Amino acid sequence: MSSSMPVRRRLRPGLTALVLGPLLVGLGSCGVLGAAPAPSTSSAAAPTGASPAAPSSSPAGGPSASASASAGGPAGPASTPSGTPSSGATPAGDAAGRCAALVRRLTPEERVGQLLMVAVTSTGMTAEQAAAVGRTQAGSVILLGNSTAGLKAVQGVVADVRAAAVRPQRVNVLLAADQEGGLVQRLAGEGFSDIPSAQQQARLSDEELASKAETWGDQLDRAGINADLAPVADVVPRELAAVNEPIAGLRRGYGSSPSVVAAKVDAFTSGLGEAGIATAVKHFPGIGKVRGNTDTATRVVDTTTTRRDPGLAGFRAAVDAGVDMVMVSSVVYTKIDRARQAAFSATVVDGMIRGDLGFDGVVISDDLAAAAVQDFTPGRRVVGFVRAGGDLAIVGDPTEATTMAQALVERAAADPAFATRVDESAARVLALKDRRGLADC
Repeated sequence: MSSSMPVRRRLRPGLTALVLGPLLVGLGSCGVLGAAPAPSTSSAAAPTGASPAAPSSSPAGGPSASASASAGGPAGPASTPSGTPSSGATPAGDAAGRCAALVRRLTPEERVGQLLMVAVTSTGMTAEQAAAVGRTQAGSVILLGNSTAGLKAVQGVVADVRAAAVRPQRVNVLLAADQEGGLVQRLAGEGFSDIPSAQQQARLSDEELASKAETWGDQLDRAGINADLAPVADVVPRELAAVNEPIAGLRRGYGSSPSVVAAKVDAFTSGLGEAGIATAVKHFPGIGKVRGNTDTATRVVDTTTTRRDPGLAGFRAAVDAGVDMVMVSSVVYTKIDRARQAAFSATVVDGMIRGDLGFDGVVISDDLAAAAVQDFTPGRRVVGFVRAGGDLAIVGDPTEATTMAQALVERAAADPAFATRVDESAARVLALKDRRGLADC
């Protein structure tokens, strides 16, 4: 398929970056690019029972799955009690089934590439970044860093990314950005509206927010961006508003009422969907009750959120509204899985997102190069995420992308069950692309 494949823009609601170096400070939970903080000296402990990271020279990305499981590390899934699916579950299963046949025609490297979203700078992709995108055959790319150069400049970056990408037949590359609003609006300048923060968006009626979101989505569509890593469904209790760094501190939340948050998440998701833009609700199962930021803190723990928490309402609303992706956080939730961060927990990914929410679309990670996951090698991180049931890994530091791709290929070659997991995830990603006009299953 050529890069000129027409993009299917309008869908019915409910149908569901190489050297960023010291400037990179995550994306999903923080969303602000700045100077990297000094290493933490007070909270560097890994999740309960986790072993130290394997040497970075390990080509397979760390110890065996059995070793990781016994140690509580990222590659060892926990048990996954089943739940009751949401009545509005995204009907992606059939599409993923159709796309499975396309997956079987891909090489192992191409299949793994569909599981990676590699970062490039939004103001212009470097030669090293282009090489990382091509070498890993990355199926998705995220534009990181703030650009005020306007829509035409972003179109140029998008064209460069598409030229650098290695695209299997009938599959195009997906371009994403963090375009929440307020302090987290990556793309600005002529052709882009000044998007208000979620805190300000919450003052709009649901109808007005949906209409404005459609306009913001149209602008992304004209720029060549296919996915917005938004909305934020995290609920910050009033008593934590002064200390919650990742959401309240950046005015990224819709409020302290789960029902209000759910209504605004629904409106934002529906509006972007009307513009043909894929969405990713975040950061499951919520980072509104924590203090630290996983982009900069080496260990962030939530001791309050439960599996049936009222604060999950926004995520259910997003699924009902046809959200394409659910982003899982890198926080440890002691009342859900005290041994593993959510991104590495099958209880969270398979049990809660797949089971409790009934979501059959793409589960995307928060940045797998962020501070909170640095206790593990890049290979262990990505293998652990996929083994837990994750589909699409955000690689905020492209220098780690090749290692991650290699770890996935080697683990799949050595472990038939893991190879099946890779194929399942690739099919889900292709189903998303099929819905958004970026693949033909």
